[in-house]
Amino acid sequence: MKKSIVLAAAFAGSLMIATGALADGSFQEHYNDCVDKFASSGASANVMLECNADGGKLGACKVVDNSAPGKGFDKAAVCVAGFLPIGAKTGTIRVPVRFTGA
Repeated sequence: MKKSIVLAAAFAGSLMIATGALADGSFQEHYNDCVDKFASSGASANVMLECNADGGKLGACKVVDNSAPGKGFDKAAVCVAGFLPIGAKTGTIRVPVRFTGA
């Protein structure tokens, strides 16, 4: 049986998630780079990812829902997921990501 854990990641213009959990303090930079590269920072969207968690990292993420198709938020969410701190979680994890335009 698959293990399913829900992590909530809320984004309101700038990231509002445990940026202090990263030792290098660069999560905000990664988040901004992902949004700048793939999506419009002035628009909003909700994206649901399903990822494999192992060794403190998320991998093999796929988009299972996207409220703003064709606007790049799916790619931005997958990009951001690679930098989310998840601790010792393992298995299949659903990650809701909310982008709120500035």
